[in-house]
Amino acid sequence: MNDHQSSSHPSYDEAGRLAALHALALLDSEPEKEFDALVALAAELLGCPIALLTLIDQKRLWIKASTVPGERELDRDVAFCDRTIRQDRPLIVDDLTQDARFNSFPLVTDAGIRFYAGTAIHVADGAGVRQPIGTLCVLDTSPRSLNAAGHAALEHLASLAEALIAARRTAIEAIRIATTGEELVRRLERKERIFRQAERIAMIGSWRMSVADAALEWSENVFRIHGLPVGAVPPLDGALDFYPPHARMMVADTIRQALETGEPFEFDTDLITADGRRRRVRAAAEVEASDGIVQALVGVFQDITGQHELETRLRHSADTDALTGIPNRAAFDRELDHAMRRARIDGSPLMLALIDLDGFKDINDALGHGVGDDVLRLTGAALTEPWLRNCFTARIGGDEFAVVITDPVMIADPDRLRDRLEAALHIPVESGGITMTSAGSVGLATFDADCHSLRDFARRADVVLYAAKRARVGQTQRANVRKAA
Repeated sequence: MNDHQSSSHPSYDEAGRLAALHALALLDSEPEKEFDALVALAAELLGCPIALLTLIDQKRLWIKASTVPGERELDRDVAFCDRTIRQDRPLIVDDLTQDARFNSFPLVTDAGIRFYAGTAIHVADGAGVRQPIGTLCVLDTSPRSLNAAGHAALEHLASLAEALIAARRTAIEAIRIATTGEELVRRLERKERIFRQAERIAMIGSWRMSVADAALEWSENVFRIHGLPVGAVPPLDGALDFYPPHARMMVADTIRQALETGEPFEFDTDLITADGRRRRVRAAAEVEASDGIVQALVGVFQDITGQHELETRLRHSADTDALTGIPNRAAFDRELDHAMRRARIDGSPLMLALIDLDGFKDINDALGHGVGDDVLRLTGAALTEPWLRNCFTARIGGDEFAVVITDPVMIADPDRLRDRLEAALHIPVESGGITMTSAGSVGLATFDADCHSLRDFARRADVVLYAAKRARVGQTQRANVRKAA
């Protein structure tokens, strides 16, 4: 649906908005992996090649994160996002060339952008009023529309962007507090209660480790995140024991490198609390030096479990076919690309199986689409049975599936593999007293040096697949002739 409203939201306040934006110190900042991951997730989830997180300054639009390289700013008066922040709902334009507001913009006439969907990102200003400072948006070079699920995803991702900005602001402030001198200590004493409340709300705490004796100092919330009562801080070795074995060495090495190089660090990892709960935490620190000599590490520690779980759910949703519950086309393309790279590096065997269901339309027509959906679900289950556990199976189209095979034993005997796959695809279904059997054709292709791209590899398997389908149709026709005779 196109948005044809042009009036600004009645509460729009440009001066307040700019003040809130400039207070963040985000404009012209260096790239940050959290924001880069967010726009990558937006592009993947909404199926668009371009996703941006933008900030709208007084006369320019500045791009904080983007899925594509290029210029990081443009004039505000030719930016779609300027209109987005002036209204109280997302701006969706299915075809920009058909919209008189935007069809003369350079992004349309010169860059070929046709589709835009964006929603405002808000932060609270000094008076607690939510101000639109920028947008999260997706763009495409082809006209398209956004369904209800897409609308909801765009709103959820914008909320996640706002949470990231709030966490960044809190973390920067906490580090500033932790690294200030005696005057800040006096101010902290006067505002200790407020600071503790802020820590609890943000699930963040501060810490310090002296170089001389590796002694740790924790704020109350660091104890709380570890599931410990406020009291004696454990020694460094004891604090490291809260990390799972696979993370413990990484944390110790990160601390050691920071002390040796004087460089700040930041990492996310798992933590096991004193009462056995698994949490996701973020630690950041920088050195405290005197006369060029490192005296301590000071930093912040944050529980990001909720944010991590949300990102994981969104990522899983973006990679999963909703009907069958197995990976979708986007996940398949990524997995096959990785497998081809590994094969080029170490020469490991690799085979691709493309599968097309035979007679699926007949089942849909005779028994109904509900039974057809059952066939697709049962096919997905058949292609993820234990004998295929070392393979990667995905639904890549309506009645099309693919299997990435790396098992040398399977690859060494393609005829047996094809027979087993075709046998697994024989799925009987029944409705209203009518029973029909679904089947499938299989095309197998082996990776070699002539497969220069994912498309080359898939085309090779596709040729074999359609040869198998033609052969199957020919066998059916000959059998029908014999019956008629």
